[in-house]
Order: sequence, then structure tokens, then C-alpha cells
Amino acid sequence: MEQSEIPHQQLTGPLRRQSVKKNVAAIHISGKLTLLQRKLSNVLLLNAYDALTSKQKHQIDARTLCMMVGYNSNDMETLKQSLRSLAETVAEWDMLDEEGRQEWGVSSLLSYAKLSGGICEYAYSPALAEKLHDPKVFALINLNIQRRFTSGHALALYENCYRFVRTGSTGWWPIDLFRRLMGVDGSAYYESFKHLNAKVIKPAVAEVNKTSNIILTPEFKKMGRQVAEVRFLIKENPQLAMLDIDDGAGVRQGAIYQRLLAVGVSDRLARQWIAEHGEEYVGEKLDYLGGRKGIESPVRYLTAALRDDYKDEAPVKPKVDPAVVARLEAERAAAARKEAERDQAKARERGLRAARLARIRELAGERSPTQRDADKRLFLSRLEDELERSEFRRAGWAAALLEMEMVEFWGELMPGAFDDLEP
Repeated sequence: MEQSEIPHQQLTGPLRRQSVKKNVAAIHISGKLTLLQRKLSNVLLLNAYDALTSKQKHQIDARTLCMMVGYNSNDMETLKQSLRSLAETVAEWDMLDEEGRQEWGVSSLLSYAKLSGGICEYAYSPALAEKLHDPKVFALINLNIQRRFTSGHALALYENCYRFVRTGSTGWWPIDLFRRLMGVDGSAYYESFKHLNAKVIKPAVAEVNKTSNIILTPEFKKMGRQVAEVRFLIKENPQLAMLDIDDGAGVRQGAIYQRLLAVGVSDRLARQWIAEHGEEYVGEKLDYLGGRKGIESPVRYLTAALRDDYKDEAPVKPKVDPAVVARLEAERAAAARKEAERDQAKARERGLRAARLARIRELAGERSPTQRDADKRLFLSRLEDELERSEFRRAGWAAALLEMEMVEFWGELMPGAFDDLEP
């Protein structure tokens, strides 16, 4: 079956180390996941993490979940499809147990999930929950970093490499294995290392280095004239190190942290919000929340308040020290600059997407009528999701929601067709 450009992870082979306590990257996730589905998996794990080994079932408000991942808050059908994909995704581990014996295991990523009364309930198998909760085995991804990624390949590469950050290198991966990690092993186009390097490795490394708290350097090993293996050297990115969550020892003593827990926010999410926004901003939104009556889901409302900067129309201005005012103004100016940079980046991405879609329509228009019909049938055969198939039947090559899939399709059909549009 042809694999689309949807990132997934799969590693096999034992991780043999001298000390069991030093096991890292021992569990890996395989499956055909979109960028948003991969983000959904990490959000669910974050939500459940505090009680991962003490509770069999976990719950989260469905609309809050959609909001945190990036779905439309009312798009339950997409959420259902994503949960179904996670239940069909395989997690596998091959490692040494506490007594030094070889242990292999496999489990579905979610043992079940259900939506009822606006609540998403889900569970992990006991064996997998134990592995996911152990930081020596599986690295929990910071959502503040995750939300910055716009490429599925980049996020997949980051997840695979971040788990080796303490060892400084991923070790050598066979090229075939790397293709499976990136979800392009079924594509004839990426059988060529030249294409794999130009379209997957280089762009993914560039985004990880620009976006995340680590810096990657790829190295290649040849067998004869062919590249046979790849590894990534890893070091911390000093400019983005502040994106890491601290151990919580100091934050947990603060009043803002305690107020977040009181309204139902989990430990790790509370610490992420404080690390990302600062205690003063979070406290401001908690005050805003406290002034509203009849809020059914405080966590969902607070998520929106932090994201969209909810404010009272006529707030009472307290008397403050001039030094505090100056500091706040400096912080707001810095935040405004960052927001402007984000807006510019989004504008560039929108422009690039528009250019790609225009190029796709141009390429399709240059084909003969017979070729056009064949192109559409071939592209439809690659879409497994019925929602995506329906969207393509409705909008054809103007289906903006399928932009990445269409770019991959035309890139394989006409290599180099988008090279001049590279950012």
C-alpha cells in the first residue's frame, strides 16, 4: 500500500547499554499519522501524564482538546478520525528490563477512546502506560515547542532525535529505517537519496534547528557509492533553552500554580502555561475567569483566554510602582515584536501555500484531458480518509486542505516542479 507523506515512527532492534538506568529512546511509535494527529497524541499524553500509572482511564473536555491541538472546536468528526488512527497505531519496545533481561513488547497507542457528553475518555494499556511514564524510556514533548512546528517531517524528526538528547547522537540508522520514520518508505520518489536529502532531511533539520530547543547535524555513511546510513548529532539550542519546562520545584510553590490546579488544570499543563506566558499574565487571565459566572469548562475557557488575551472592556487600573510599569511595558513590547514576527512567518507561509496551489492548478491545466482524468483517479486512490476524498471531489486541485498531499503527488509526477518556490 502506498504510504503518503504523513510522518510516523518505527524503530526495531534492542537498545543494549551497560546500565539499565541509562536506557533512552527504547520505545517508538509507528503509524501513519498526520501532523495534527501526532500533536493530538502528545496532548493526550500530557493530559494523562500525572496519573498515567495510577488511573486506568483519563478524561479531557473534547472542545478543549480540539482547541489545544488546532482543530475547529466543533469538528468532532475530525477528532473521531484522529482518535481512530491513534487506536490503530502501534507502539513497540525492545529493551533491557530491570533485571537486565531482554524485553520486547507491542501495544496499540490507545487501548480505547470514546466521546460522550462532550468529554473525551481514553486509556493506555498498563504495560505501555508504565513505559510512557518513565522518562528514561520515553521523552515527553513540550507542547510549547510542538505548536511551533508546521511540518510533519520536522516534528517526526524532532521526536525521534529529542529522545537521544542526553547521549548526543541518535546512532546510525539504516536509510530504509529512516524512510519509515519519516513516512516516505512507500514512495518511489524518495528511493533516491538525492530527493530524500533535498525534500525531507534538509528542510526538517532546518525547521528543528530554527524552531526547537535542540540543534541537529546530520552525518552520512556510504557503502560503495550509495549512502547506506544516517545519524544525527544533537546538542541543546542555547537560544531556545527557555522553552524547556523546569522541574517544577519553584513553580509549584507559587500562588498562580495553586490557582490553576484549583480550576482543574493538570500539573504539567500548569507549569507549561507559567513557563510560556509568565505568572503575571496567567494570573490576569485567572482573575478574568473568576469574574465570570456560569462557566461550564474553566480549563477550556482559560485556554482561550490565554491564547486570545481576553480582557475586561473597562478594567480598573490599580496603582503600581513606576518601575513595575516600565518592566511591563518592556515585556509587552517584546511580546508585540514576537507576535509581529509570528504574523510575518504566517504571512510568508500563506504566500508559499498560495503559490504552491497556483502551481498545482497550472500543472494540472497543462495536461491533456485524458491525463487530467488519470491524474485525478490516481490521486484519489492515494487518499484513504473519506473526508479527504470528499474534499477533493468537491474542490479538485483547488482543495487547500490537501495542499501537502497534492504537492507530494505532483512532486513525484514532475520532480523539481516546486523547487523555485522553496522558502
